[in-house]
Amino acid sequence: MTFTTLGVPRIGPRRELKRACEKYWKSGSAAGEDAAHERSAQEHASHLARTAWELTTKYAQNLASAGMASVPTLGRSYYDAVLDMSAYLGVLPARFNTIPDHTIPDREPTMSIPDRLPRDIDRRFATARGTSDLPPSAMTKWYDTNYHYIVPELSVDTKFDLTIDDFLADVAELLKTANVRPVLVGPFTYLTLADHAADDDLDGLWQPLIDAYVEFITRLGATGVEWVQLDEPQLTCDVTDADVDRVRSAYTKLAEAAGKADVKLLAATYFGPGDHALAALNGTGVNGIAVDLIPSQQTPTRSAASSSDARGDAAQDDAVPSWLDAWTGEETLVAGIINGRNVWRTDIEQALRTLKELAERGPVVASTSCSLLHVPYRLGRNADGTDAQESSSEPGLPVDVRNRLAFGEEKIQELAVLHRALASASTPDDEHYIAASSQALSEGLPTNDDVQRRLSSITDDDRHRVPFSDRTGPSLPILPTTTIGSFPQTSAIRRARKDKRDGTITQDEYTARMEDEVRSTIKAQEDLGLDVLVHGEPERNDMVQYFSEQLDGYCSTTNGWVQSYGSRCVRPPIVTGDVSRPSPLTTHWFRVAQDATDKPVKGMLTGPVTMLAWSFVREDQPMSVTADQVALALRDEIDDLIQAGARIIQVDEPAIRELLPLRKADHDAYTTWATQAFRLATSSAGPDIHIHTHMCYSQFNELIDTIIDLDADVTTIESARNGMKVLKALRDAGFSLGIGPGVWDIHSPRVPSVDENTTLIRDAIDAVGVEPLWVNPDCGLKTRAWPETTASLRNMVEATRRVRAELGG
Repeated sequence: MTFTTLGVPRIGPRRELKRACEKYWKSGSAAGEDAAHERSAQEHASHLARTAWELTTKYAQNLASAGMASVPTLGRSYYDAVLDMSAYLGVLPARFNTIPDHTIPDREPTMSIPDRLPRDIDRRFATARGTSDLPPSAMTKWYDTNYHYIVPELSVDTKFDLTIDDFLADVAELLKTANVRPVLVGPFTYLTLADHAADDDLDGLWQPLIDAYVEFITRLGATGVEWVQLDEPQLTCDVTDADVDRVRSAYTKLAEAAGKADVKLLAATYFGPGDHALAALNGTGVNGIAVDLIPSQQTPTRSAASSSDARGDAAQDDAVPSWLDAWTGEETLVAGIINGRNVWRTDIEQALRTLKELAERGPVVASTSCSLLHVPYRLGRNADGTDAQESSSEPGLPVDVRNRLAFGEEKIQELAVLHRALASASTPDDEHYIAASSQALSEGLPTNDDVQRRLSSITDDDRHRVPFSDRTGPSLPILPTTTIGSFPQTSAIRRARKDKRDGTITQDEYTARMEDEVRSTIKAQEDLGLDVLVHGEPERNDMVQYFSEQLDGYCSTTNGWVQSYGSRCVRPPIVTGDVSRPSPLTTHWFRVAQDATDKPVKGMLTGPVTMLAWSFVREDQPMSVTADQVALALRDEIDDLIQAGARIIQVDEPAIRELLPLRKADHDAYTTWATQAFRLATSSAGPDIHIHTHMCYSQFNELIDTIIDLDADVTTIESARNGMKVLKALRDAGFSLGIGPGVWDIHSPRVPSVDENTTLIRDAIDAVGVEPLWVNPDCGLKTRAWPETTASLRNMVEATRRVRAELGG
C-alpha cells in the first residue's frame, strides 16, 4: 500500500444514486401494468445499474490517479453495506423469498455488467423499505454516527449460502479500472449487530459464518484482487476476553484462507481505540491492521485540549496513544491519522510527527480514520493547498472558512502529501500545502464576548424546572394523538424553495406560499381528528440546517451532501465560532399555525445535542461548551414561543443516543453534559408549559436513565419496528413521565392498518398503563407522500378512538 482510506461514499457528489433509486422504486410500483410501463421500469432499472457503476468506477479511478495503490470498493452498493452483507451471505429475511429475481429475459444474455442489477435487488430493497404487506427489517444508527444500517435478522436456524456472483463480476470488472480492495463487514461485527429472538443462542452460528467468510475470501482471490478488507468497528467497543479469543481464532483461520488464495487481509477498526483489535489480531497472520488515531469528537484536538480523551488518551499535540505499544510491527499498521468524520484540515506537521514515530516501530500506511462516507465529496483546493475559489463546490462559504476545511477529496490530497513526506519525496507543492495548512490552522475561530459572559454566569438553578408532579400543562383527552413535527415536503414546496433560491420569487412571495402550506396542513390535521397539531415545517429544508442558517457561529454548505440512510441525504452545517441567536427563529410560523385553529399547536425546535450531532463541530473546545451555547439560544427561543402563546413546545433530540461513547466507562461524562444542555434550554418553561422531546432509531434501553434525566413532560420514541419492546424497559426503570411510542414506522411506504395500530396501542397500555401514553408516528413525515400520510394517520386516529371506547371514553 501507499496511502489509503477505509471506505468510500456511494450516493454521488450530486446525489445521483439517490435519484436513480427513487425513480426505480417508483417505476417498480407501475411495472407490469402495460407494455409502456414495463419498458419504463426496465429503463429505470438500467439507469440505476449504470448510475451506480459510473459512480463506483469514477471514484476508484480518482483514488488511483491520486496515487492510491490499493483502492477500497464496496462494489455497487445501492442502500447499505450491512444489508449487502446479508444479501451476500444469503440471509435476507425469509418473508421476502417470494419476491422473484430481477431479470430482463429478452435482454439478459446480451447485457453488459454495468447494465445489470443484482438478481436479489428487489429483495434487498424490500428488506430495507418493506412492501405493501410486509414490514421491513429494523434500521438503527451505525455506532455513534448519523448513518443508519439495516439490522440483519438471524436465528439458530439460519443457514449461510453465499450469493455473490454479481458482486464478484463487479470486482473483476473494476480490476480493469484500478487495483481495487473489496471492503466487507467483518464477521464479529456482523454477528454482534444482528437481531435475533431473545432465547436464541447464536454461538452456533459463529463457525458456519466463519466458513462462509473463508469461501468468500477464496472466491475473491480468484478474481485477482490483492487485498481484502474486513471491517470490525465492534472491536472498538466493550468486548470480553472471550470475544477477543473468538476473534483471534477466527482471524487465524481467515488469514490462512487468504494466504492460500494469494490474498492479503486487512482487518479494519474505527470509531475508537485499537487496543482490543491489537490484542485480538496480533500474530493471527493478517497482513494489516487499521486503527483510528483521532480523538473522540467530544474532546478538543487543538489549542484548548485540556480535558481527558473519552477514548482513553490525553489529547496532546504529538502523542502516540499508549495502547499502540501493543503493536509488534509484524503487521502493517494502517494509521487513521486523517479525520474521516469531520471537515477540518489536518495539522500535517503533527500528523507527520506521529507517522514518523510509528514508522520507527514497523511498516506504516497513512489513512483516514474511517470511511469517507461521513464527509462531503469535495470542496475544491489547489495542489499547493491554496483555495481554488474559481472551481470550489462551495462558493457561498466565506474564504476564511473554506481555507480551514477539507472534504473527501482534500483528505485524499492530505494523505498523498503525508505519504510523500514520510518517504522523503515531498514536492514543492507539498511544502506549500503543509505551509498553507499550518497558516489556516493558526487562525483561531471567532469568539463572541456576550456569549462567553453568559456562559460564565450559568448556575445550577438554570438547569432545573419545578418538579414534574407540580406541572399542569394543557387539558387533553386520554391517549392524545399528535405527530412528530414535519409533514410531506411536496413538489410545490420544493419548487417554491428553488424559485426563491433562483430569485424568481421574492422572500415575501415565498413566505406567503409557506403560510398557505401551514394553513393547509393545519386543516388536514383537524379533518383527521388529531388532538395536538403541528405547523408541518414546510419552510424547513432540514431540522438542523434550518436553525443553523439563522444562528451566528454556523455556516451551511451548498453541495455538502452525506448519506444518512438509503436515499436520504443531509447537508450537515459547520460550527465555525461561538453560537448565538440574533433574532427569533420560529415564532412567526407558530403564530400562523395557532391562528388557524382552536386546537393546541406545538412549537417545534431541534435540541442542542442533535444540533451538534448532525453538524460538523469545531475541534478547539469540548462539545459540552458548544452545546451550552446552542442551549442558551434555544432557551431564548422557548421564551419567545411562550410569549407568543405556545403551551406545548417540542425540543427534538433524535441524536442523543448517537453521541453516546462506545465504551460504558465513558457514558456518564457524556450523558451528564448532554442532559444538562437540554435542561439549560428548557428549564425556563413554567409549570403550565408542556416540554416534549423526540428520539428515533436508537437502542433506548441503554438510555433509560438519560431519558428520565432530561425531565421532559413527554418523550416520543421510535418503537413500531421493535414491537414496543422498549416500553418494558421503561416500566422496569420506574419511568413516570409522559411517553409517546410510535405506532407507525414512517421509514417504510406501508400504510399500517387500524388493527395493527390498535394492537400496538394495547401493547403499550399493557407495558406502562394509560395515563402517560400519547399516540404518534415514529418520526417526522417530510419524506412521505400525502396519500399514505393521510391514510396512515386516519388509521392511527381510528385505532385510538377504538381503544378509548374500550376504556370507557
